[in-house]
Amino acid sequence: MRAPTGEQFELSYSQGTRRSRAIITEVAAALRVLEVDGVEIVDAHPEDTTPPYGSGIVLAPWPNRIRDGVWLLDGRPQQLDLTEPDKNNAIHGLLRSRPYRVGAREEHAITLEATIYPQHGYPFLVDTSVRYELVADGIVVTHRFRNASDAPAPVAVGAHPFFRVGDVPIGELTLTVAAAMRFVTDDRLNPVGEEPVDGTGFDLREGAKVGELDLDTAFGGVLHGNDGTARHRLTAPDGSYAEVWQGADFGFVQAFTPRTYPRPTEADPDALGQAVAIEPMTAPPNAFNSGLGVRWLQPDESWAGSWGVTYGRA
Repeated sequence: MRAPTGEQFELSYSQGTRRSRAIITEVAAALRVLEVDGVEIVDAHPEDTTPPYGSGIVLAPWPNRIRDGVWLLDGRPQQLDLTEPDKNNAIHGLLRSRPYRVGAREEHAITLEATIYPQHGYPFLVDTSVRYELVADGIVVTHRFRNASDAPAPVAVGAHPFFRVGDVPIGELTLTVAAAMRFVTDDRLNPVGEEPVDGTGFDLREGAKVGELDLDTAFGGVLHGNDGTARHRLTAPDGSYAEVWQGADFGFVQAFTPRTYPRPTEADPDALGQAVAIEPMTAPPNAFNSGLGVRWLQPDESWAGSWGVTYGRA
């Protein structure tokens, strides 16, 4: 049987005693597997399943939601297909079910390419690519866009990886998010405001146990260091950690801690449990309407931005 996510591209890298391994899928260019020194860092789903909750997929040309799938272009409403029908939203862009083609491949890296063609609510032609490159302690992910249209085109990007630190139970991990603001949302998870996290349960700068969290929350005010990089962590009780870093162009992050993530076992193939996603984003929810974080690429203009994951021990 063919995998529902197409070809599985396995990468490997070694440096001294360090070893890293990843599997990237043809459909949605998803990061399905990431291991460092034999420790599972990405919460992998089986090859014969589709990505639960969009696990690992690339979100382009927008991450998260667009309310009612409607936005204005030169004052004219654009209607995107409603891909989150229960909430009447367009969610996670236009490539989540599309196959990518191989642009370049090495043992430790792969570049996958996909074109966004003009369609309902997005009348633009945009070439995209994503490069996954293993390093000794993790992976570097670089997204690129080129506007092949004859008019300016709006673009944003995000990723949807779920993480773990080996076999440590998810609820025992501590989540740290380097962000000072969070988006307040309505019952359809669309933003209605933004507020500081100070003094609230959304202040994760000092960390909180994942088992105590119930988040599907977008954060702004992401705290980039002097090197232009922001860092978020999942830390195990023994001090080992998975760290998600995002470059200066990634000014937003989503934290998601569902309790209905598939955890099949031989005894109970329908078992569910908690998971935790840390989603680097260049734009927040409903960005095509707010304009926050959206890049308008001129014809033939290109842009690239990066994020990545490292594994370490205290």
